[in-house]
Parts: sequence; C-alpha cells; structure tokens
Amino acid sequence: MNDLADRRSEEKERRRAEILDAAEAVAASEGWDDMTMDQVARRARLSRALLYVYFTDKNDLLFGVGERATAILMQRCSEAAGRCERGIAQFEAIGRAYVAFSQEFPVYFGVLARCELRSPSDANPQSNKGERASHGDALQSMIVNSLESGMRDGSIRADAGQPAAVAIVLWGFLHGVIQLSASKANLVGRRGVSIRNLLDQGLNLASRSVAAAP
Repeated sequence: MNDLADRRSEEKERRRAEILDAAEAVAASEGWDDMTMDQVARRARLSRALLYVYFTDKNDLLFGVGERATAILMQRCSEAAGRCERGIAQFEAIGRAYVAFSQEFPVYFGVLARCELRSPSDANPQSNKGERASHGDALQSMIVNSLESGMRDGSIRADAGQPAAVAIVLWGFLHGVIQLSASKANLVGRRGVSIRNLLDQGLNLASRSVAAAP
C-alpha cells in the first residue's frame, strides 16, 4: 500500500513539474500576460480539466512558477554569500547573484516581479502563494544577516540603519535598476551607457551606501 502511495505521489510531483515547465516555455515565447491556461495545457500534453486539478487558475500557476524561481534564486544567493567572510562581501555577492539570475532567467525575474505585486499577507503556508512567500522571506533574511554580520565585523557602517529596512530598500533599488536595464535598454544606450555599466553602477552604489569607510 505504501509503495502505491509513493508511486502516486511521485506521479503527482512529476506532472506538476511538467506543468510548470510548460508554463515557463509558453511565457518565454508569448509573455506571461498573453499566456493562457489552454496554451499551457497543450504544451504539457494534458487536458484543461486536469491542469485545473493542479492549479486553480493562472494566478495560482504564477505563484507555482514563482516558488520554483525563488528557490533557485535563494540557492544562488546562498552559495555566493557562503564563499565570503566579511558582511559587505556577502552583501555584494548576493547582489551580483541577483543580477546574474535576472539575466539567466528573465522569465523567472518577470514572474517574481508579478508575485511581489500580488502576494497577500495571509496566504496559506501550504499553498503556492505561501511557499513562495516563505522563500521570499528567507531571502530577505539572508540579506539582513549579511548586513548584521558586516556591522559586527566593521565592514558595514553601524549607523547604516535598521538592517531589515535597509535590506528592503536596497533590494528594491537593485530590482528597479534591473527592470530599467531590461525595459529601457534602447533609451539607456542612446545616452551612451551600456547595460553592463548600468548594472555595475547599481551594484556599486548599493554597496557604497552601506560600506564602512576604508
């Protein structure tokens, strides 16, 4: 009986992963706003009715992809910060990992931006919304930890501000710079600024805003 239950659970997880893969593929070609549940069902080679067994609507599917995206981002940032000792270096590594993530996974970056706009404060922890919010909170905690570590080791100014507030402000700043680089590339280029330079400048300003004097 346990073997049967295990097989059913594995089949359910496999089918769910296939749906998320299909949604990502359709979003990459059509854009998330223009993507439909019918397109996802066809891409995943299953019926529309079965798709709704796994995800109640397009918004639920958004958070399902968002949960996967945040888990990948969390891993990338954790690995980057883990290679650094001082707090400021950890903070900078997380920022660079976020920029690299946005360029390697543009669909994920766009999905996470939408999730942030729609994330409720009272989501069921077991739901796709709740799972994504939990990973998002863990990522913010990682940034806070790097700031607090830097304040202790002297690499970040002690008067930089409340670490939780600073983490949100700097994350929002860097997120905005990344969005600008993606949506206004032509405008930026006309002003003689490369996207690489723009992103490097954003990272540099974020770091300098909290770094202790040499």
